[in-house]
Amino acid sequence: MTKAEISRLGALEQKAALGPLRPREDKRLEYLREKLIRQHEKELPCPFRIDTAHPTCTKPGGVCSIRLYSEGVQGIEPLGGERGRLRALCPWRFHQDGTAFKKVGERMLGDPNPIQAGEVGFLESTGNLDSDPGEDVGRIDMILVKSNGAPGSRMDWVAVEVQAVYFSGKNMGIEFDYLRKTEGKLSMAREKRRPDYRSSGVKRLMPQLQTKVPTLRRWGKKMGVIVDAPFFYSMGSMIRETHMSNADIVWFLVDFVEDPAGGPYRLKVIEEFYTTLESATLGLTGGVPLAQNAFEERILAKVQK
Repeated sequence: MTKAEISRLGALEQKAALGPLRPREDKRLEYLREKLIRQHEKELPCPFRIDTAHPTCTKPGGVCSIRLYSEGVQGIEPLGGERGRLRALCPWRFHQDGTAFKKVGERMLGDPNPIQAGEVGFLESTGNLDSDPGEDVGRIDMILVKSNGAPGSRMDWVAVEVQAVYFSGKNMGIEFDYLRKTEGKLSMAREKRRPDYRSSGVKRLMPQLQTKVPTLRRWGKKMGVIVDAPFFYSMGSMIRETHMSNADIVWFLVDFVEDPAGGPYRLKVIEEFYTTLESATLGLTGGVPLAQNAFEERILAKVQK
């Protein structure tokens, strides 16, 4: 269902609770209810999305995070320490209870309950083979708007990007098939997979920052970026600015903390890191060039095989 259909369903439900609907409205409500039932039969509910009244998972299988496990004499257990942290695969995982956005609002707007506007168009096409002039060709993940400003004051807002990590390896369906065959028996993964920070950072996040931050900087705005701590510390080193006023980007690093009561792991912002765009670009690249002679030696090794 589209967001418009979900919104219409909610409005008709409220109206029906107050009294009889017109025949056309009644027919529309019945159609939307049936469509929602069909959706729930095919898709898993998402416990983290807060943008819709009926959130469903956008990923087949519902895998929103991964972590490292080991098999020893005590059986299969998750690794402890830094390497045992959860790694978020889905950006919706960062939306849990709005915790991260509240922290961004508190730190960058002085408002712990900012208004959220998701997927706001930021870049418009000038017209080309695949898009018309004025068509959105780039969006900002989330705009947070200050809600506690003085009446009549100018709108204050901050742009936020959210980045999960992709994984490399064979598809998760292999694991689900094995679970079905073994009736859910706990086992180590059948295939190797790993977080692909190069693709997520260099190929996805870095172009987003290089495209958007310069304009925001000209406007006197900063970019907030939400990632999990393993993502950030997988990148190369960055020069850390001592104060937010000297930064272009404010990184909000999160971790997922185990619930003692056995519920879902809870998202927690554990650190802030201030950088310029230039320093972030170097860090995301995560490497330094070889000397020319060393590089040419590698070329020779390739061509002489």
